[in-house]
Amino acid sequence: MRIILLLAAWPFLGTFAPLSLQKEMPAPPVSRVAFQPVPLNESAPGQKRLSELLYLGGWSLTSNDRRFGGISAIHVEGDEALAAGDAGWLARFPVALGGVVGAEIRAIGSGPGDPSEKSDRDIEAMVVRGNRAWIAFEQANAVWRYALPGWRAQSSAVPPAMRQWEANSGPEAMVRLADGRFIVFSEGGGGDSEAVLFSGDPAVPGTKATKLRYRPPEGYRITDAAVLPDGRLLFLNRDFSLFGGFSAKLTLGALPPLREGALLTGVEIADFKRPVITDNLEALSVTQDPSGTIVWIASDDNYTALQRTLLLKFRLLV
Repeated sequence: MRIILLLAAWPFLGTFAPLSLQKEMPAPPVSRVAFQPVPLNESAPGQKRLSELLYLGGWSLTSNDRRFGGISAIHVEGDEALAAGDAGWLARFPVALGGVVGAEIRAIGSGPGDPSEKSDRDIEAMVVRGNRAWIAFEQANAVWRYALPGWRAQSSAVPPAMRQWEANSGPEAMVRLADGRFIVFSEGGGGDSEAVLFSGDPAVPGTKATKLRYRPPEGYRITDAAVLPDGRLLFLNRDFSLFGGFSAKLTLGALPPLREGALLTGVEIADFKRPVITDNLEALSVTQDPSGTIVWIASDDNYTALQRTLLLKFRLLV
């Protein structure tokens, strides 16, 4: 029944959020996020290995604040997560092993178009470096830069190389390379999708842009990407089918020479499909600790009761 309901709702999931979420509305006195631990595989609770990933923990997140959810981008730093939702809300909260934590939830504020319209505040990708954050808005094909912690808008652009991307297939992933260049990926419509290499800040009008291509696993579309410390790229890719529901593949690839038309792709290192835990996996973050490289994956519940907000933590083994 869950799959049938998801199929019926699928045409709306990418764009749905209750209209009340688009307005500034009274928040609870204290916003909280509850962490409920979940196994990697409910059929085999002891499973910890998923191909080249080691499962360190995972949680189903719920909140007393209706603005929480719809996570399409996440940045984990230290013991704190910053999540950006596809209705324009930002949530900052400690990463816990369980229990309930306090959370700061706020609107993105300045951005393209009308702040009361979900389509104008559809955040799909985020890069955070120090006291600056870059946000990619899918429907507007725009990139904005903000000063942290106050989220004051500093610069914005609708790059010509991204201007023709279709409304619901616009910028879905964004990475900042070690040399300061950016790559923005279009979600596309299946098969190869467009990507754009920026010689510098994509939120500055006129920044030189070079068109690239990205090839996801067959039948999948990119939902996020992240740069590893050694310069390789992780790609998170999602699919949905009638009988399988949501599935995702994590791929890993080296950067090719970045010239016009270059193809970016990766080799599969993890497959998220039932009975392994999965949902609408859309957000990816990479951190380091003494044990190595940590991969965080979060899901977008589209503000529906049919889905969950998951936060999954892995150690990368390759």
